[in-house]
This record gives sequence, structure tokens and C-alpha cells, in this order.
Amino acid sequence: MLALLAGPGLAEAGPADAAMMVHPAPHHARKTAPRKPAAGRGSKKTAAQKAAARKAAARKAAAEQKAELAALARWAASADLSGVPKQYVRWYKAAARTCPGLAWTVLAGIGTIESDNGRSAARGVHSGHNYKGAEGPMQFEPATFAEYRVRADKSHKLSPYDPADAIDSAARMLCANGAGTAAGLHGAIFAYNHACWYVQDVLTIASRYAAQARPKASPKEKHKPKRAKKNKPARARKKHSAKRHGGRGKGQPAGAC
Repeated sequence: MLALLAGPGLAEAGPADAAMMVHPAPHHARKTAPRKPAAGRGSKKTAAQKAAARKAAARKAAAEQKAELAALARWAASADLSGVPKQYVRWYKAAARTCPGLAWTVLAGIGTIESDNGRSAARGVHSGHNYKGAEGPMQFEPATFAEYRVRADKSHKLSPYDPADAIDSAARMLCANGAGTAAGLHGAIFAYNHACWYVQDVLTIASRYAAQARPKASPKEKHKPKRAKKNKPARARKKHSAKRHGGRGKGQPAGAC
């Protein structure tokens, strides 16, 4: 039997070697090469699952962003001037005077959104930068600050983290983009942050601050009878209305918010 099994290289094999040939190793002891995933239906399914996961993640991110913007809009609608530090109000007013036509409340609206007027503990407000590279209470990117920087605080080195420097630099940037005129205000705020929600929220906060900063009327002025307005002819009213609502404002960029 051993002679029949013997072949080239096995003629001198001993009983142990022959036994191994006659009784091969159990199936579980055999070493097999790992199988590669077959290209076809399985791989296509995996690719489809990955695409579906990406779409689901994108929908989730969009929903979260929508909720965040809605919360920010509600916060802007309830902004209270009494919560703005008085020193920041003075800085906003001083910076606005460097740009005739620019209301200090617009700067305050931007400062409120960007850093809660310097009170935010978020990364990049007092040191370092945020995930987009913005720095300081007015959240300037380094290249933009280098272009519009103003050293308002002479007692310190020019810095985007210095509130006076940052606010004056923001006023200079807004002014350079047309914020000194009513027609250019929207475009100037959009240039500061390219988002329509941002423009709307800044203007909402600015409007609230302006109303709250307005001096309250005395009791005598409240009860003072108002003069009756003269009614204009119907034709003149119609002409004015058509002129007012005809097309977008002069100076507004195409696709303005």
C-alpha cells in the first residue's frame, strides 16, 4: 500500500509521512486565502447605501441649520439694548461717526451677532480663531482685517481682538462697500457676511436698538393733539405707489436679499 502511494520524492517516506498523506488534516485546520468581495450586485448595493447615507446626513445638516437660523432670528427679534455693555455702545457710536450716514446701531447689530458684543466665550473672540479663521469681537478674517484695519486704541498694539480697533475697522469696511447710503446698506452688510439671513438679522437688531435708544416722549407730548393730514388727490397717490414699488432699489446688487 505504501509503495502504491509513493511517488517522486516519497519513496523514502516513513510511516508518519504516509499517514499524513492517507489521512489529510481536518477541514477546520486548513488555511484558506481570504475571499475578495465579488464585484457586482453586492458592491452596487453598498454604493447605493453609501449614497443614501450621504443624502440623509445632508438632510439632517440642512434641518439643523434651518432650526439654528430660526432660533437666531427669534433671538434677533428680542434683542435688548440694555444688555449691550455701555462701553461697546460708545465704541459703536464713535466708529459710526467715521462713516457719515452709517447708523451706530448697524455696527451694534453686527457686534451682537458676531460675539454678543464681546461677551461670548466662543473660540476666536478673545484669542485664536474659529473654524473659519475669524478673529476678534467683530470676527474678521486675517486678510480682511489687514485690508481695513484701523488703530482706534492708541494705547495698545493694533489687534483684531481689541474692541475699539475691531469696531472701527468694521465701520471702515462697511463704509467702503456703501453703508453710508440707504441704497448701499444691504449690499454692505452682505459683503461683511455673504448670507441673506445675516443681513435681515442685523437690520432687525439695529431697528430694535434704534427704537429703544430713542428718547421717550414726555406726558405732555403724548397727549398733544396731532394735526390732521391733508388727503392727497387719488391720482397723485396712485402715481406715488407705482413709483415706489417699481423694481429693485437703486444701488442694490442683483439678487439682493
